Amino acid sequence: MTSDRLSELHNSFKEKLLFGRYINNEKIELALRKMEQYFDVSTIGFSVEKRPIYSVIVGNGPTKILLWSQMHGNESTTTKAIFDLLNTFTNNEFSDILKSCTLLFIPILNPDGAENYKRVNANDVDLNRDAQDLSQPESRVLRQCFDDFAPHYCFNLHGQRTIFGVGDSGNSATLSFLSPSEDEECSITKTRKIAMSVIASIVKGLQEDLSSAIGRYDDGFNINCVGDTFQSLGVPTVLYEAGHYKNDYKREITRLYVFKALFYGLDAISKQPTGNDFEAYFNVPENEKNFFDVIIRNALLVNEDDETVDIAIQFKEVLINNTIAFISYVEKIEKLNNYFAHNEIDANGAMTSDQNNDVIEIGNEIVFVMLNNRKILIKS
Repeated sequence: MTSDRLSELHNSFKEKLLFGRYINNEKIELALRKMEQYFDVSTIGFSVEKRPIYSVIVGNGPTKILLWSQMHGNESTTTKAIFDLLNTFTNNEFSDILKSCTLLFIPILNPDGAENYKRVNANDVDLNRDAQDLSQPESRVLRQCFDDFAPHYCFNLHGQRTIFGVGDSGNSATLSFLSPSEDEECSITKTRKIAMSVIASIVKGLQEDLSSAIGRYDDGFNINCVGDTFQSLGVPTVLYEAGHYKNDYKREITRLYVFKALFYGLDAISKQPTGNDFEAYFNVPENEKNFFDVIIRNALLVNEDDETVDIAIQFKEVLINNTIAFISYVEKIEKLNNYFAHNEIDANGAMTSDQNNDVIEIGNEIVFVMLNNRKILIKS
């Protein structure tokens, strides 16, 4: 399957009911109704606030794969890509995968977090730190599903912030992957090798699109994380992180690449990976936290001496009237030679102040800056 063909399929079957960053139960329920005539759509549990948690089962092959998204309620890109993939399945595409595999999708594991666009659930618990205690109903739903379905593989689908770069390359990490650790030593076990092999296949498939924009997530061990727990139980688990593509704050371009990455991962599993080619996994550069949304370079601050500084600005995502607004805040003021930005503005030594012509300070919300009285809008 070529990259161009996957792009064509995505363009044809992209779920038009889902767009942007704010994806909640109400939106996916409309899409799920279309799925009921093709697949087994079920309610497998309820959240703290009694919102239903849905599952969709596709395929009838012997290899079972469990995939869940929006464990963190504000990480919605992979949910959109799941429905794009489901739509493609309804049109008899990727039939070899469905002959080899049975897929169980949980599109939104944390519907309360999704409703309020929060990482945590309604009890302010991070479900990805609750794999051992199972203190939350959503965590218990996922673990019960894992126990009952008995998957051979798991895909743990997340979204990452705009702060991640591919090593020190100056490229944003549009997608990142991880084969989670099973112990404190981060041992390269047979289970991890198989997950690494799947990731290597995904990365190989994405080379034409994202040759320098794929990172490897930190593999520090935490048994309270779901991926680490499932991997330690002998089930190869792949962490997907949907990140930032230039000028794509709605994550619609990244959505396409997640769709492709899901195909490449499922296709690799359908061919029964052995893990023998796991070494290619380590060729993927590690993620680094070295990006800001905006950096104003070489700025001279009001009431300061003649030494210029760099001003780092980060966007905070805020739910306002069912839409995600990007509010910009000053994060750092210093020389930022080892950092990159999705948008850079060179002040060229100009006197720089905020929208009120006041000195710019860390923590301030900032709408635009004044460069020698010239207004520059800060926007996503």
